[in-house]
Amino acid sequence: MPRRRQAAAPPVTRRASAPSRTRRAGSTLLTLAAVLVLGAACSFGPPDPDQAGQPPNLPPPSAATSGDPAGSQEVAVTVLAKDLEVPWGMSFLPDGAALVTERDTARILRVGPDTDASGLKVTEVQRLPEVVAGGDGGLLGIAASPRYATDKTVFIYFTTAKDNRVAKLTLGGRPQPILTGIPKSPDGNGGQVAFGPDGYLYVGTGDGTPGTQAQDPKSLGGKILRVTTEGRPAPGNPVKDSRVWSSGHRNVRGLAWDSGKRLYASESGQKTYGELNLIQKGRNYGWGRVEGDANNPAYADPLVSWPVAESDCAGVAVLEHMVASACLLGKRLWLADTTGNGTLIGQPQALLAGEYGRLRALTTAPDGSLWVATSNQEDGGDPGPDDDRIIRLVFAEGGAGRS
Repeated sequence: MPRRRQAAAPPVTRRASAPSRTRRAGSTLLTLAAVLVLGAACSFGPPDPDQAGQPPNLPPPSAATSGDPAGSQEVAVTVLAKDLEVPWGMSFLPDGAALVTERDTARILRVGPDTDASGLKVTEVQRLPEVVAGGDGGLLGIAASPRYATDKTVFIYFTTAKDNRVAKLTLGGRPQPILTGIPKSPDGNGGQVAFGPDGYLYVGTGDGTPGTQAQDPKSLGGKILRVTTEGRPAPGNPVKDSRVWSSGHRNVRGLAWDSGKRLYASESGQKTYGELNLIQKGRNYGWGRVEGDANNPAYADPLVSWPVAESDCAGVAVLEHMVASACLLGKRLWLADTTGNGTLIGQPQALLAGEYGRLRALTTAPDGSLWVATSNQEDGGDPGPDDDRIIRLVFAEGGAGRS
């Protein structure tokens, strides 16, 4: 039974040089000093004040370049939804609603665009009896078809009693598997699905073994796969008739593309480092032979690596030249600024460190804001009375809104 949802607290606006440890209000405005080097970002002005639980109406972006590329900028934080249970995947529909999966309950939820007394309206669309949850397996990623307006199809990644698999379905219908036999384990199940700019479906899988599957070209484990909507190998893959796009992964739970069609992916579950990788066709990312910088041309080095305690990141999202990753053990967002060709500028900065606990799902909303979900209703979490939550971040300069 879903828990009774509580009314949102009145909005509060404040400024701080760093996030405070307690935030229960529906909306907060904080100053994030030197988060990004905004090389060619657009300036949008301060976001409008939020109404409790309602996304703010953002001003239209201007064409002006930020006059303070290395300075501070404001970030508005709004709690959009409460009382969820381990939200894992998020995907937006053409009407602005988001489909959200819950890993352990096997529910697909519709969040918004309508509101109620506690924020965006949350409605259960369906619960999938095919899902067998356990460990970090369950109902994981979700991706709406690029042609959802006409085909009404979504794609999901989930765990069964014997494997992980990808299926397509129309909401309310029965899942039709298109890709089966992805290795499962108590951890390291991967689970992300996302459509790339090329229209093909990308699938992030995990290697639940000490690394043998990630390096095995015949295994679907420890890979990023690129397939058609029928689950077949996509044309142009590195090896003909193979679904594998890249290999040597420990646990891919986040996929996102920038405007240059470059793919970024999270890497978690390694012994020493968490990683944010710039994914290149056919490259091997080293697990289970190396972690972090390989110093070996046979393996691709990460764009960024962090100690595991500061990372264990899952969701990935891109805003202009900023790549964000949501972290579970690290309990923060890492924000990395990149150049026009995808190389790193400066050092990544942390946002929301310790503010909301474990962070997992992350996506860029159609209006250019970031949506991030907590993951505190699970082992290792310390849930508050409103957890789990979906939070909206609006960057006053160079972030929310489309330039």
